[in-house]
Amino acid sequence: MLFPTLDYLFFLPLVVGLYWTVPRKFRGMVIVIASLLFYGSWSLAYLPLLVGIAVMSWGLGCWIEDRQKSGKEISQMAFTGAIFSLFIPLILFKYWDWLGWNINALVEYAGAETTVPKLDWVLPVGISFFTFQAVAYVVDVKRKGKAERKFGRFFAFIAFFPQLVAGPIVRRNELLPQLKYPPYLASGMISEGIYRIMKGMGKKLLIADVMRSAIVDPTFADPEMYLGIELWVALYAYTLQIYYDFSAYTDIAIGIALLMGFKLPKNFNSPYKADNCGNFWKRWHISLSSWLKDYLYIPMGGNRGGSLFSSIALGFIILFVFLISGSFSLLFAIISFVFLTRVIGELIPKFNGWYLTNINIMLTMLLGGLWHGASWNFVLWGALNGIGIVVYKLWRKISPWEDKTKWWNRIWGIILTFNFVSFTRIWFRSGSINSWEEIDKGHNILSEWFTANEMLNQLLFDFRWSFLGDVVSVYYNVILVIILGFMIHFVPEKWKIWYRQKFANSHVSIQLLVCFVAVFIMYQIAATSLQPFIYFQF
Repeated sequence: MLFPTLDYLFFLPLVVGLYWTVPRKFRGMVIVIASLLFYGSWSLAYLPLLVGIAVMSWGLGCWIEDRQKSGKEISQMAFTGAIFSLFIPLILFKYWDWLGWNINALVEYAGAETTVPKLDWVLPVGISFFTFQAVAYVVDVKRKGKAERKFGRFFAFIAFFPQLVAGPIVRRNELLPQLKYPPYLASGMISEGIYRIMKGMGKKLLIADVMRSAIVDPTFADPEMYLGIELWVALYAYTLQIYYDFSAYTDIAIGIALLMGFKLPKNFNSPYKADNCGNFWKRWHISLSSWLKDYLYIPMGGNRGGSLFSSIALGFIILFVFLISGSFSLLFAIISFVFLTRVIGELIPKFNGWYLTNINIMLTMLLGGLWHGASWNFVLWGALNGIGIVVYKLWRKISPWEDKTKWWNRIWGIILTFNFVSFTRIWFRSGSINSWEEIDKGHNILSEWFTANEMLNQLLFDFRWSFLGDVVSVYYNVILVIILGFMIHFVPEKWKIWYRQKFANSHVSIQLLVCFVAVFIMYQIAATSLQPFIYFQF
């Protein structure tokens, strides 16, 4: 069941109507059944996986609370093992074949013949989202000492169907209290929910899918067939597509939750208004960015120093560079550099804190890139974003344009940040799965890598300014949608609040009329075939 489909159009009113019809004590059961039906509609074979993750994390939470209440200490090794057990399904489904490919390449390079078997398992939709949600819950129980004892309520939290397959990643304090005390329907929640659903459908059908079919998919499928100037248009179109596609899902998820009286956290905050890379990641996929900060960056040491995990992750990255280059000389140079840096750090404590903080930032972004997919393209994409954050931290100390109270400095920062973020998406898009036909297949690592290289080569070395007029005449409709999309994005927040409230406060007949007209226009203009939301693959 996909949000903008007839199946979901019948499913959602039935669930919402039943939810508000049954007595309050049974509403949690409605959510559980609806979530099971929703996920089961994707694949009954993977329904036990979702239930299994829920059972494991719920059991671990109860075990941790019982141990802490009895005064028994939980060793770091036992806790690490418990967390790792939650990651095992994700590793097997998402990363095993990729790890095996790399291990086989390394062993072959060394002249041996060991082969890691390939599983070829289909990636269950949403597995990264509900796994991260389960892990966050278990860690929070250890930190705060309070577990949810009722499994039904806990399962509703893990499998809450509006945000199950593409987020936002919800923390226990954001949803469990609402499930414990089912909310009454506050004034305006239905109207705001409908507004957000319609807004999300418009983003998906009128902007994201149009960009995908008109220019993004054809150009990334065969970059060598296009001029550099065409690929720049495609790259900006993709930057627009991925925002409107992912934020559309979030808008619809938040809207559906509002229809049932629940409030989900904000996942986007006008990210292309960011004036530096750090600010961008505070605005983009906020639930993942905050998860990485709280459960990865800070445990690694944050800005306080390094940890054992930092060293393991750094070793992983060094191995990555070696596999890509195949050079033992480069491997020796990197290891020597790391060793020298550690020696200097021991002699100069201030330098030690500085470089360990930046290493933790880099490692967090690298692993955040890997979260998106089992491909070196995503790792490199994460590395580039990490470099952007670290370089900006250094630059702002000497920058004459750092005063963002001056509008021209802020605009300059927005332009630079937007273009940098767009550039890094060469590797992100090349590593992505983009159609229903591909969604049950693994990554073709070499093809993705070479596609990104071809794209980069055409962008940088085959621009051809003389064809600018021809490109504008061929892609004028795409360029108009890009301009419209960015105009909508840069509308001041107070304006967005104003017209959302105007819709919510209008008469129900006006709301119905607006919805009817909007749906009619969407399905007249929308691309011929409905495509999956981009983040379903993660």
